[in-house]
Amino acid sequence: MSAPQHSRTTSQVGGVHVGTIAHEGLLWDAYLEFADDPRRPLSFRGRVRFDRAAGPDGAGESAQTTVIIIEESYEEAIAKARSMDDRQLSALLRSALPEK
Repeated sequence: MSAPQHSRTTSQVGGVHVGTIAHEGLLWDAYLEFADDPRRPLSFRGRVRFDRAAGPDGAGESAQTTVIIIEESYEEAIAKARSMDDRQLSALLRSALPEK
């Protein structure tokens, strides 16, 4: 049981990379981050965080969803996030970015 806890802790710091997509001509990396819920200690709940590399102005950007993945194991949560295709990740990114 200590292995999943160790993996969960590692993921909270930087997240687990689940994909890279292009949006408006820029590359975004998608990471699964885990969120603990004391009411559901036996579930693995995750949100997707998107990080944009620094653009021409030197500034990066970050956006995240709310918790959208809830699975019974760490591995199932990762598999669910990695099963999303580019179209789904792009839609999640658009929904997480502030309106212009």
